[in-house]
Amino acid sequence: MRPYLAIETSTATGGVAVGRGERVLAEVTLGVQARHSEAVLPAVDFALREAGVAPRDLAGVVVGGGPGSFTGVRLAAAMGKGLVRALGVPLYAYSGLAALAASAGAGERPVCALFDARRGEVYAACYRFPGFSRMEVVQAPVVCPVEEVLRSTADLAPLFAGDGALRHRDAIEAAGLTIAPVHLGLPRAAALLWLADLAPEAGRVEAPADWEPLYLRAAGAERGTAVHG
Repeated sequence: MRPYLAIETSTATGGVAVGRGERVLAEVTLGVQARHSEAVLPAVDFALREAGVAPRDLAGVVVGGGPGSFTGVRLAAAMGKGLVRALGVPLYAYSGLAALAASAGAGERPVCALFDARRGEVYAACYRFPGFSRMEVVQAPVVCPVEEVLRSTADLAPLFAGDGALRHRDAIEAAGLTIAPVHLGLPRAAALLWLADLAPEAGRVEAPADWEPLYLRAAGAERGTAVHG
């Protein structure tokens, strides 16, 4: 099967991967000090060369479609839309929270993925992957205080993962719940490849030119304009 290119920049630690399903040909992690706007294009070029894949060989592009870092989500969306237009291939988009949950991989047990949204809030969503054969959305992405997440998932006893879970460790552990280790708490680009193979229709973007990622709230500058304008 022809490979996909995946771009995940929802958080400070981003990544790029080339492959299809569970077959990852190359993966690059962008460190927390990297500026994604400067690092992603070189990472894409490097990953394609390491995988021995030319852009024309790609069967599709998969991106983290929000929520998360406004700049990072917007960057992945813009790159994905530009690439599929140039290459004439499909675009797939999955929440970076789904990529995080897939990376933590608890199977039957729900994974509650949390990104730190600042202002005392988290971006949160819960997923389950029964038998690792399908994806179930237990709770769609929201932005809210972590206490609301704990109340809404009280009956599920999920595994918590992500930088939002680490930020609110005390509250989560006080509720008797478990947080995944740090190395399982990153939304990997390779997880996007897996999701595109597992649930292609859930991520297929029918009209890439018109599609916009899920931000859930405006960027800081736009919020300021709305308040003072």
